[in-house]
Amino acid sequence: MSYLKFDKNLMINLEQSLTKELLRTNQSGAYHCTTIVGCNTRKQHGLLVIPIPEMDDNSHVLLSSLDETVIQHGAPFNLGLHRYQGGVYSPNGHKYIREYDCERVPRHTFRVGGVILKREKIFITNENRILIRYTLVDAHSKTTLQFRPFLAFRNANDLCMENDVASQEYHEVPNGVAMCMYQGYPTLYMQMNHKPRFTFDPHWYKSIEYIKDKERGIPYTEDLYVPGYFEIDIRKGESIIFSAGISEVNTRNLTKMYEDEIAPRTPRTSFYNCLKNSSKQFYLTNADGHYILAGYPWFKIRARDEFIALPGCTISNHHRPDFERIMGTAKAAFERYMREGKLDRHLKGLDLPDVPLWAIWSIQHYAKDAGIAAARERYGSLVKELLEYIIKGKHINLHLENNGLVSTDGTLRPMSWMCSTKPDGSPMIPRTGYLVEFNALWYNALRFAQEMFEEVESEQKFVATCQKIADKVKTAFVETFLNDFGYLFDYVTGSYADPSVRPNMIIAAGLDYSPLDRRQRKSVLDVVTRELLTPKGLRTLSPKSWGYKPYYLGNPEEREEAYFAGSARPWLMGFYTDAYIKVFGVNGANFIERMMIGFEDEMSQGCIGSLSELYDGNPPFIGRGAVSYAVNVGGILRVLRLFKNIGFIDK
Repeated sequence: MSYLKFDKNLMINLEQSLTKELLRTNQSGAYHCTTIVGCNTRKQHGLLVIPIPEMDDNSHVLLSSLDETVIQHGAPFNLGLHRYQGGVYSPNGHKYIREYDCERVPRHTFRVGGVILKREKIFITNENRILIRYTLVDAHSKTTLQFRPFLAFRNANDLCMENDVASQEYHEVPNGVAMCMYQGYPTLYMQMNHKPRFTFDPHWYKSIEYIKDKERGIPYTEDLYVPGYFEIDIRKGESIIFSAGISEVNTRNLTKMYEDEIAPRTPRTSFYNCLKNSSKQFYLTNADGHYILAGYPWFKIRARDEFIALPGCTISNHHRPDFERIMGTAKAAFERYMREGKLDRHLKGLDLPDVPLWAIWSIQHYAKDAGIAAARERYGSLVKELLEYIIKGKHINLHLENNGLVSTDGTLRPMSWMCSTKPDGSPMIPRTGYLVEFNALWYNALRFAQEMFEEVESEQKFVATCQKIADKVKTAFVETFLNDFGYLFDYVTGSYADPSVRPNMIIAAGLDYSPLDRRQRKSVLDVVTRELLTPKGLRTLSPKSWGYKPYYLGNPEEREEAYFAGSARPWLMGFYTDAYIKVFGVNGANFIERMMIGFEDEMSQGCIGSLSELYDGNPPFIGRGAVSYAVNVGGILRVLRLFKNIGFIDK
């Protein structure tokens, strides 16, 4: 029985099924995303959405959807579903769905009278091509399938309207057609493994609505172009494979291509396997290297997110070579920046103050897996160079003070992960001066460098420098951040110490090298548990604090205000678990295991098999924002790996 399976009763209930989305990627930036009933509810949804670096840095929707129609005895039964202006759903193909599961690939089972048809979708790794396999399981008379492609050819963040500029030209290719709506876009090739009949019958389907965009208070209506339709006869037991890509394919190879792609897939038969699959979908390989994309469907590559997500999305899955490839690209990017001042065009945010510290934290996890000697050999030079870059005062956004702490100026633009902004671009939360997680990460990085180089005779001067600064940091950290109420100030600037109860303090309590002793860690943990812990992660602000906004709803301005004002973040559970186990030992694992139930429940909610960007801070803790977010997936995978390491579970 499939771990992720939904029956007819749920599928035909649009109130439930439209809230559940599916995501598939090709690990090169292209993706397919829609709801489990095939009705697009966001402008970023699409059957084939790809990056076009020759045009810009965004994704582009080429093929929005493909409507299938089953024809028997001359009667058509359309399996598609769209929402049109006024809330009208048509053609209501969801009523024919009998079952949906996505153990290996998304699979729909349709029943139309005596016809049982299965549809499966799969992306070709590192190729801008999606394959859809249709298998006629049962039929008592001649059956014909008809396919109508809905084309967009637009930026994934824009909308399309009927126009006279769009080209209606097409040309035939083996077992299909090829077309390109606008100059500058690649040609879209739509082909099958058997020869279909194509009828040119161009129409614009107008006023298609995207209800998620409507809820977000942004434009939500567009027109899509349908050039005509394919028809092909299918026999009982036969499979038809439809290919959509930006290059012509040898249609005789489609069946083998499909089977080769599906063979190595890990079935989504458990919580762990779901997250393992999800983590691989964030991998992105292009001509410049290997990366982790921050999330789908609208995020790009962000340095901070990459380093926070990296250990969980690679090492926790026993994919150490993936870590090495991704960190290898990042290492080269850091070196170019530090030596030449050139920022990487893909890895955004390398100049942010905490990014070098997160990179070292990530390497620290590699060392725990591969050994300190292997980590030193591969990344020792990078760790030393990053720390010396800060110590020598070369980092423009992170400054070493006399007390050993590091400070940053966050008054004009956000410098930390709490990066919401006001309309004028200034930070919504002006975290500036001494930031609690920056200095905790700084202390951890210094102590880890000591550990990494303590046996290297030629590096003893560097080790002594790190030790001297770390000793100062340990004293200054407690004096600066620990307050009389037993928790840590969020940031301190001048004579002002921010008393807001925020989750950044848990990072200090959870790090391997913490400036806090066990009693202080427990005190912080108690406050975080009491005021910030939810079944979906840690709140970004305590309900007792001024300005608490638990629901991430409304127009863009309202959502920006609520972004870090109480919504919960799953990734912080990684540090919460680290701290909990350090304080309570293996006995604390039972409590953490119970907390994991809330995340396992999410495998059948939101984006199936993945975790959303954030969750409401109050019940029922609904997922919001991006449908699949790398740091959250990586954070929970770290928790599951920790359970295994302490012998609590067997994964």
